[in-house]
Amino acid sequence: MAAPQAQVQLQQATMVDTAADERKKPGGSSCCSEEDMADLERALALPLPLGVQRQDSLYWDAARAGGGGHQQQQEGWARTLRLAFQCVGVLYGDIGTSPLYVYSSTFTGGIRHTDDLLGVLSLIIYSFLLFTIIKYVYIALRANDDGDGGTFALYSLISRHAKVSLVPNHQAEDELKDVDGGAASCIKPSASLRAGSVRRRAAAVVQLASPRERRAQWVKGLLESSKPVRISLFLLTVVATAMVITDACLTPAISVLSAVGGLKDKAPNLTTDQIVWITVGILVLLFGVQRFGTDKVGYLFAPVVLAWLLLMGGVGVYNLVAHDVGVLRAFNPKHAVDYFRRNGREAWVSLGGVLLCFTGTEALFADLGYFSVRSIQLSFACGLVPAVLLAYMGQAAFLRRHPEQVGDAFYRSTPQALFWPTLALALAASVVGSQAMISCAFATVAHSQAMGCFPRVRVLHTSRQYQGQLYIPEVNLLLALAACVVTLAAGGSTAVIAEAHGICVVLVMLVTTLLLTLVMLLVWRANAAWVALFFAVFAASESAYLSSVLYRFTHGGYIPVAMAAALVAVMVVWHYVHVKRCEHEAERTVPQEAVRELLARRDVARVPGVGIFYTELVQGGIPPVFPHLVEKIPSIHAVLLFVSVKHLPVPHVDPAERFLFRQVEVDAAGRVFRCVARYGYRDPLEEATDFAAGLVERLQYYVRDVNLYGADSLLLQQSKVSYPASRCDSAMIMRRQMSYTESLALARATSYTESMLTPAESFSELSRMGSSAGAGAAMMLLQQQSANKMSLEEMARIEEEQRFIEREMDKGVVYILGEAEVVARPHSSLLNKLLVNYAYAFLRNNCRQGEKMLAIPKAQLLKVGMTYEI
Repeated sequence: MAAPQAQVQLQQATMVDTAADERKKPGGSSCCSEEDMADLERALALPLPLGVQRQDSLYWDAARAGGGGHQQQQEGWARTLRLAFQCVGVLYGDIGTSPLYVYSSTFTGGIRHTDDLLGVLSLIIYSFLLFTIIKYVYIALRANDDGDGGTFALYSLISRHAKVSLVPNHQAEDELKDVDGGAASCIKPSASLRAGSVRRRAAAVVQLASPRERRAQWVKGLLESSKPVRISLFLLTVVATAMVITDACLTPAISVLSAVGGLKDKAPNLTTDQIVWITVGILVLLFGVQRFGTDKVGYLFAPVVLAWLLLMGGVGVYNLVAHDVGVLRAFNPKHAVDYFRRNGREAWVSLGGVLLCFTGTEALFADLGYFSVRSIQLSFACGLVPAVLLAYMGQAAFLRRHPEQVGDAFYRSTPQALFWPTLALALAASVVGSQAMISCAFATVAHSQAMGCFPRVRVLHTSRQYQGQLYIPEVNLLLALAACVVTLAAGGSTAVIAEAHGICVVLVMLVTTLLLTLVMLLVWRANAAWVALFFAVFAASESAYLSSVLYRFTHGGYIPVAMAAALVAVMVVWHYVHVKRCEHEAERTVPQEAVRELLARRDVARVPGVGIFYTELVQGGIPPVFPHLVEKIPSIHAVLLFVSVKHLPVPHVDPAERFLFRQVEVDAAGRVFRCVARYGYRDPLEEATDFAAGLVERLQYYVRDVNLYGADSLLLQQSKVSYPASRCDSAMIMRRQMSYTESLALARATSYTESMLTPAESFSELSRMGSSAGAGAAMMLLQQQSANKMSLEEMARIEEEQRFIEREMDKGVVYILGEAEVVARPHSSLLNKLLVNYAYAFLRNNCRQGEKMLAIPKAQLLKVGMTYEI
């Protein structure tokens, strides 16, 4: 127990030093006085309570992302303008094609009074401004997860500030506990410590400095302490995710069908069935080209969408001048009030058509990772908003004189000389708009799979430049089939699809409002009055739209509900068993001592080569299937690595910080290590050959460093946190950049030592972490280590260790895949048996297996499995 005790005491000292550093930083928080810090240091200096047992911390370090988040940096105006032009082709196709069908979907029974057009136009203007501009462009885009948007990005952002994840990534041993069993607080101190806490606790329990911080801590405590709240938050995220995926098959159907419907003007002999089959043919072509990548399709059509927006705006100005410029009175919200007063229930029901004017905003938010916030805001305000609003105003002006033509208002209001260019641009813009939602569905499925919420599917990255460009063959096929079925079932009527489309849009927006409110309270710590105003305005208005589309549920609203319910069932079942399996394995992880005893047996032989043992343990431990393997085949490889692939709730992890190692056993015959490979939810998984090469290369660096600096220093280095975190919540628990990282940055000067060990780039991933602070002490420490420890014999021994691993790598690599068959316990409930033995088994047997996900060559694969009863 000496080593764990020393490790925790070192952590306590680090916490004190970190608090002191936070106090000294310019611009830092001023809520901590000198007396507070003195009390805190005395509290942290107390002996460790006897009840604390610190276990191995590989899983703790693995859960903390490296410096690879691609948080967007300041960009020049040239790059902003280029991105603003590019995002026109990727993001604005769906929003830009809404004028094709908004009025026809709103006035399904015809226009009773021409003044109703002013009321509907007023609703369109203020709904568009309220939801699209204010909520998404100027609020939601700020709540991005290190540059990525979408519902799952908001959920992952919240999960980094509060332990809301249902996957057991966190264990009790990682929190210092007092004698009474209460968790020690790791928040900033305030005026005074609670009476008696210095005698009773290892870490200070303090009061927060401001009402906003107290409120944030209360929200965090509520999320963490209440399992029903965490489950509800997860289910809301899953529902929104399922709706986004469903919307990806409804958007192509309604956009393309509306665009193709314009052919009736020039070809009146075309029947409705022929229009439908032409639409189906275009949809098949659209989904067929997905494998070429969204960047090629999107950027190719950026000029086309820009021309489409300019054309819509120009036609809108023409209609205003030619028919009725008086529709500009709709900017007065009184006309919307009069519309409700005049039509009553019919006006409320028509909201289901009005909301189609801001469809596509979720794709705009979810595809944020491709661009930057400033580029989207610039292109949106200067390009999309005026063009779309002019299009709606122009159609309203035309319909004031020709109300009977509301069913085909867009093409009827277009001058005949521009009909064919308008039709061609409408088709092209519909394809691009559909592309944005399809890409959004691919990204959403990839996020869900990385978070353990979706069955395993093959995710292909179609662009080397943009990691967010994804293609998922299985999902693409299902979306294509669903879009074609919906188009055929609608029978050429966009009104039916519009009802289904509206439910998807408004449900996703409601969930986004709830998650944004949590972000405001927990992460931003905004003023309570502003948060309450935001929630009241958007929750009330979106609920009104939701009630409207639900009223017409039988007219088509059941379509997305049925599709989303099936997706939610799949995701919930998969995640439920995933969590149970993780808990089962975590309870039965093989201790290192037991592994050493197992390897010390005389009947266990060593075979040449490198064995990479894949495990699904989220803590990066040794799975219970390993003793089972040794019992059946009493032999292990000369170099054996237990590898756990861990997906973190961050977009990206720097490749230089991908692998974390722990040494299990080293003897004359072989080496055994544990490793966690960390990925963000947008990082691609390498093929097995490339993965093994990078893994062994980093292992050689680890062998060098652990011999040079010792395991304790490596633990300090690997425990750094660099993803965006709450300053108030994590300031006292972030481990300081110790002298190890500083000395590594300075060690580049001692090239005579490094050149004999590894290539010069071996320290490249650590050079960014170097700090000028403490440089003198670090240099003295390095010189002392070099003088006392670095003999030629030791350097030769380290080099031989590295060459041993390299020789075994040349002898061959065997990939050992540990897979567990999960079944329900014999005496478990009937529901649990149905979920585990039938539903989950069906999903697992019909999704991609582990070796296909990791692209492992069959000739080098060894599969070993066990049965888990949960």
